[in-house]
Amino acid sequence: MVHAPERPPAGAPPVRINLYSDTQTKPSAAMLDAMMRAEVGDEQHGDDPTVHALCDRMAALMGKEAAVFMPSGTMCNVASTLVHCRPGEEIIAHETAHILTSEGGAHAALGSVQILPLTGPRGMYTPDQLRGALRGKSRHTPTQRLVEVEQTANTGGGAVWDRAVLAEIAEIAHGAGLSTHMDGARLMNACVAAGISAAEMTAGFDSVWLDFTKGLGAPLGAVLCGSAEFIDEAWRWKQRLGGAMRQAGVCAAGCLYALDHNIDRLADDHANAKALARGLAQIEGVQVQDPDTNLVFFTIGGTGMDAVTLQRALRMEGIAVSLLGGRLRACTHLDVTAPMIGDALAAIRGALAGR
Repeated sequence: MVHAPERPPAGAPPVRINLYSDTQTKPSAAMLDAMMRAEVGDEQHGDDPTVHALCDRMAALMGKEAAVFMPSGTMCNVASTLVHCRPGEEIIAHETAHILTSEGGAHAALGSVQILPLTGPRGMYTPDQLRGALRGKSRHTPTQRLVEVEQTANTGGGAVWDRAVLAEIAEIAHGAGLSTHMDGARLMNACVAAGISAAEMTAGFDSVWLDFTKGLGAPLGAVLCGSAEFIDEAWRWKQRLGGAMRQAGVCAAGCLYALDHNIDRLADDHANAKALARGLAQIEGVQVQDPDTNLVFFTIGGTGMDAVTLQRALRMEGIAVSLLGGRLRACTHLDVTAPMIGDALAAIRGALAGR
């Protein structure tokens, strides 16, 4: 099979240290209790009070007028571009942006829009690059409609965009008549690392969303925020995409729990990532990108072992890591403790030593 996900390899033990992704987190007992006690209604009919509480809180957190609860971050991105853009128009984004590399071509398939990729280290482009990519309107070229950034930049190593750079990018885009969109999958990681509020980080962006299924530990859901008019249009696309739900308050309660309990602790994930990076850097032949947040990218070209072999060896030891763009990626989150970092480093050393 090509498109269906692979099942775990035969004979592989249960995963005991899951560094594959922060999407692998399991809801805690306290979060599950909050979900079980949630007051619910029909979200699609507009009478689920827990969903309303989550959306109102998220709009205030982001400094926006309104919000809508979505099943996934990808749906937030797709619905956003479908609201912002019309067929034949263009989005400007980094070449490694999730909307370009990881959403199945949805923006072309569903919106008939194209994405102009900009280059730059750590998943970011500069304000000058954005200026250089802008062009006047012409019947020969697509109308440029939207500027997109990803905070944090995943393929850039969980890198955090500087707030001043984001402000300049938004100013340039708006000055040229373009809208702005922030893919905020790991936005709270960026806010914790930078020490600034979500509203400050997202100021100047017309739409932004937050994923609750990564380091925030909820089993389902993302919330898209923007103006009241934008969110009203996003609801139409949510319906068309099959994202309108029923008793969604069960899941929204998990997200509310995450807002109360799982944001400040992201600093622990960042500390664990730093510790992992320091340990990897001490292994001969391993090259590590110093992490801003909770993503540790590394290569092992100097060890005599290839990345796939190491990934498989670790999986047979009950340790999961991912491969992304030819690099190994280890992701810390609330299910990864400091002692697990030491255990993972020992397993990596052993595998590279042929043990």
